[in-house]
Amino acid sequence: MDLLEGIRTRRSIRRFQARPVPRGLIRTMIEAAMFAPSARNAQPWQFVVIDDRQVLASYGKKHPNAEMAKDAPLGILVCGDLRLELSPGYWPVDCAAAVQNLLLAAHAVGLGAVWTGVYPREDRMRTLREMCGLPPEVQPHSLVVIGYPAESPPMPDRFRADRVHHLRFGQLYSWEA
Repeated sequence: MDLLEGIRTRRSIRRFQARPVPRGLIRTMIEAAMFAPSARNAQPWQFVVIDDRQVLASYGKKHPNAEMAKDAPLGILVCGDLRLELSPGYWPVDCAAAVQNLLLAAHAVGLGAVWTGVYPREDRMRTLREMCGLPPEVQPHSLVVIGYPAESPPMPDRFRADRVHHLRFGQLYSWEA
């Protein structure tokens, strides 16, 4: 699949098959995440691979938006390492770019994934800090829940011309030449 097709066809998957995800695919996804752009190329991320179903189920029980984790074979916690940050305050943006690459890579290799928000919700951050033994300088950003899809959500049309402005907000961009 080409890149644009992958971007358009990627969906958030919340139901997974019981099959484990091979380590080679885990590396492929994390490598893609590490190719994300970052402020001043600091790459202030750390990744925690969670392949224990009990750990995933425990997190899913504590946070309703991650309920699907209980049935997933894999979670990848994307974290911002403040010790690596060169432009203070940009680690959440850098981690978000890494998450997007991770999601696209999962789709490209035939897996399904869903981005569950952690940062800036302190209760979610605290839970994952404790579960994963994160040092204080490492901030949990997002838990990406991954597995072989057990559903195929439809592909909606998401383009909204009314959200594209020209030169100034409120002046819609004209698509006619």
